[in-house]
Amino acid sequence: MSNIFIVAAKRTPFGAFGGSLKKLSATELGTISTKAAISSANIDPSTIDAVYFGNVIQSSSDAAYLARHVGLKCGVPVSVPALTINRLCGSGFETVIQGAKSIKLNEAKIVVCGGSENMSMAPLQVDGNDARWGVQLGLGLKMRDSLWDGLTDQHAGIPMGITAENLAEKYGISREDCDELAIRSQQLWGQAHKNGVFDLEMAPVEIETKKGTKTIDTDEHPRPDASLEKIASLRSVFKKNGVVTAANASGICDGAGTIILASEEAVKEYDLKPLARLASYHVAGCDPSIMGIGPVPAIRGALDSAGMSLADVDRVEINEAFAAQFLACAKELELDMSKTNSNGGAISLGHPLGASGSRITAHLANEFHRADGNIYVGSACIGGGQGIAVVLERV
Repeated sequence: MSNIFIVAAKRTPFGAFGGSLKKLSATELGTISTKAAISSANIDPSTIDAVYFGNVIQSSSDAAYLARHVGLKCGVPVSVPALTINRLCGSGFETVIQGAKSIKLNEAKIVVCGGSENMSMAPLQVDGNDARWGVQLGLGLKMRDSLWDGLTDQHAGIPMGITAENLAEKYGISREDCDELAIRSQQLWGQAHKNGVFDLEMAPVEIETKKGTKTIDTDEHPRPDASLEKIASLRSVFKKNGVVTAANASGICDGAGTIILASEEAVKEYDLKPLARLASYHVAGCDPSIMGIGPVPAIRGALDSAGMSLADVDRVEINEAFAAQFLACAKELELDMSKTNSNGGAISLGHPLGASGSRITAHLANEFHRADGNIYVGSACIGGGQGIAVVLERV
């Protein structure tokens, strides 16, 4: 089997909830990151063989067409197929897996893989059965928040925050532990931003304002000046005297990321310059009530598939859905924190659901240019009880 390479990896800055990117649909955001990725690798769009894009909460009127529209807007030929994917918070990673499989099956040589989410646009909605066939006297119409619904596992009967509380109890993680992790995430992002760490992966976004065109090139959610004392005063959200607060959970954000994969043959044929080799991947299921532990079996499975162990890994990135969830994974895997989420995570950067896997993959792929080490692992937990991971290798 020939090697599969990442030849381009870009993401937009992540806009805060109701922030600068709130009016750009997931399709528009995905188009921006994809155009940037195509341009960065000097790829002719006519050579692209497939488009896979992840999206979770279909928050705009064109969301059902997302992957197809991203491809067409970026100049991909009309004959090229596209598929929109929803593996919840693992969607961005899942597109990389699907792209790799299409290359392995000789169905494609160059594949666009991405994830996009506009959480600010998540609609308040009315059930069609209530609205279309008449409204009962005295009842009126009840609005549901599609964003909250998306963050609640109705099979398990709990919101995602409670799964983090369950992990905190199981692994003996305190509120103080969670707050300290949150401050670590914020401060590491601040240091990385100051040092230009995110420059290579960033696809700036231009928006129109009353004062003219404005370029957004920095994540909006981080608060690097946050203090432990201030966040310690916040009340827990999901459980009385619990550990999860607004400050130590991932931020609700808007953004997109795009990874372009190429076969070994395509790299030679088109003189592409790989950022990294995709060494392996794995998806695993876990108990929905502690869904946040999903990265543990996923990382172990991905490393096993590559014939590696954690001792071989130089960098680990696990999506910080919740501080308690991340810390549970770190405890179970006995991770070296000095090489884990080294430049901050979703608590600081934010977590636009379908885009986070793409963001982590883009970050790690570009980090090979700047940092040391040969093996990097990216992973995320998935609502409903799953985990997903990819292993990248230096080329």
